[in-house]
Amino acid sequence: MAQSAKRDYYEVLGVSRNASQEEIKKAYRRLARKYHPDFNKEPDAQEKFKEINEAYQVLSDPEKRKLYDQYGHSAFTAQGAPGDFTQEVVFTDLGEFLEDVFKGFGFESIFEKATRGRRREYRRPIKGEDIYYTVELSLEEAYRGTVVNVPVDREVPCDACGGLGFDRSKGERTCPTCGGRGEVVQRQFFMTIAQTCPTCRGEGVIREPCPKCRGRATVRVREEVRVRIPPGVDSGSRIMAEGKGHAGIYGGPSGNLIIMVKLKPHAIFERKGNNLYLDVNLKITEAILGTELHVPTLEGSKVRVKVPPGAKDGDLIRVEGYGMPKLLGDGKGDLFVRVNIDVPKIGLMDKLFGDGKRVLRLLEELNDLLPEPERIRERKV
Repeated sequence: MAQSAKRDYYEVLGVSRNASQEEIKKAYRRLARKYHPDFNKEPDAQEKFKEINEAYQVLSDPEKRKLYDQYGHSAFTAQGAPGDFTQEVVFTDLGEFLEDVFKGFGFESIFEKATRGRRREYRRPIKGEDIYYTVELSLEEAYRGTVVNVPVDREVPCDACGGLGFDRSKGERTCPTCGGRGEVVQRQFFMTIAQTCPTCRGEGVIREPCPKCRGRATVRVREEVRVRIPPGVDSGSRIMAEGKGHAGIYGGPSGNLIIMVKLKPHAIFERKGNNLYLDVNLKITEAILGTELHVPTLEGSKVRVKVPPGAKDGDLIRVEGYGMPKLLGDGKGDLFVRVNIDVPKIGLMDKLFGDGKRVLRLLEELNDLLPEPERIRERKV
């Protein structure tokens, strides 16, 4: 499904943006029952089921949901093309689907008995851990967007055993402790307590550990992950590279690589949200008479700014559309030019004009012509 055609995940599940995790789960179960291909034979049922699964995988994960709320679908396209974002199927088979969907409706014991043998025979998939990495960017890189190569030490499936953790060539034998049941039962008075077998860890069989990974199912490697940083990011922004974290085990999905952005201070620009601030110095005459300036922008060009007559120290002149790109949505913020009036000292005027007394007389005459200001400025409340 192309990213441009993707529906809002909250809309897919039919919940509000402030829905609780329980509300999201209930909505997912209801829709999963309705559109599961084993029950719904309509032509578009399978696509709708995939769309529901994709929405649920993001909104049911607090970290992914936070990223989605902040950046939308672009949070999951950090590695380039919109089609890079893929989702794992939530249910491995119909039995597990039925168990999860009908849980809470009085059928737990039925499905527990039906799936108990399968659960002892196979290890349950475990998702890999996420990896966090901080990148420092200049304000220009944040403005244009950039691509960074992130060095990552991550766990990947062992190539010797195919990520299984055991040597397939040496076979397996029944666990002597539990007799292949995967659990040990202790009876105390009128109670029966079943615990996972400590010898085989619930599998019911003993296998020879893989000599390369020593039974861990993964090995550590160093990789460079190429991550696209979209224009408009700020300090604190997070970009997710899907599936580039540590590998899952027992068939579980890989974790994610979370890129945390930190911006370096800039020599002349100050950033506040999507707006930029730039300080300029004016002569007293320029502040009184007004003037035109050409100030730099992050695009590399210069923009004309008109300073009105009577400008005061600290005044802000707004230049629309020359701020930072908006991470969510179109357009840019604004550039604000902040006025600083440069008042020269008399000693400096002596050096500049030779005879500072003549300049001083002119300033005194100008002072007599100017109206008296209100000395005490009232605060705006």
